[in-house]
Amino acid sequence: MLCTSLVARGQEQAPYLTILGVAQDAGYPQAGCYEPHCLPGWQDKSLKRAATSIAVIDPVAGHKYLFEATPDLPQQLYALDSKAPNHSFDLAGVFLTHAHIGHYTGLMFFGHEAMSANSIPVYAMPRMQHFLETNGPWSQLVSLQNIQLIPLQDQSTQAFENVSITPFLVPHRDEYSETVGFHIEGPNKTAIFIPDINKWSDWDTDIVELVKSVDYALLDATFYTDGELGNRDMSQIPHPFVSETMTLFADFSQEQRAKVWFIHFNHTNLLFNENSEQSAFVRFQGFNIAQEGIELPL
Repeated sequence: MLCTSLVARGQEQAPYLTILGVAQDAGYPQAGCYEPHCLPGWQDKSLKRAATSIAVIDPVAGHKYLFEATPDLPQQLYALDSKAPNHSFDLAGVFLTHAHIGHYTGLMFFGHEAMSANSIPVYAMPRMQHFLETNGPWSQLVSLQNIQLIPLQDQSTQAFENVSITPFLVPHRDEYSETVGFHIEGPNKTAIFIPDINKWSDWDTDIVELVKSVDYALLDATFYTDGELGNRDMSQIPHPFVSETMTLFADFSQEQRAKVWFIHFNHTNLLFNENSEQSAFVRFQGFNIAQEGIELPL
């Protein structure tokens, strides 16, 4: 796991964002995939990548906030504890974007068969909250008070000691819940986290202006380009292709491009391979490719 810190000297006590996972919901390598692009991940465990998750750590308040409860939650909690140990930091909130498998199913590890946690605060939008309350096994987490559901509302800010977190609705395949991104504000810098969204043109927010307004933009990069899934109709699973997003940001300055961190890679996405032509091109264009362990000061 890469452990790269961009937290400047003198800012060690400021809150910071850390990346815990970068893959699409099923992780890398993906279950049932034994194609050439997946085989290295099966053969070399160091190449395994967890489903997308980030955390915010506030050293002064002694709090940590987790974004997404992925199927890789056990290893991600361990990685988080190595930076913010449980004896010094409370898990003050788990923020969920939506009800697709890579974003909430890790809640099961808070249950009595595993951690038997006590009232972990889980922040969820109305449909997401209703889904968890009315469907097993998630409803058991609520009834046994392993988790405490705290309602979120679109554009309504949750203010903590040194960090503020604001959800905003984005268009996506909302079979069981709505989908949100998050705006995260620290004392010095701001970030947006949008791991899943349909095409940028489907959204009533101008992503170009939004990225310009923040310091970091962690953006959906599920697929690099069209045709990545062979004969499968990719219009049925719309995401902004990385190639499309870079074109959309073509007029960005180098400083603006450096704000962008591509994340949430499908197992077919060649950005997993840091030596691929695609990875080299993205970096040459001035954009960033998210990696586990990276820290960004807030």
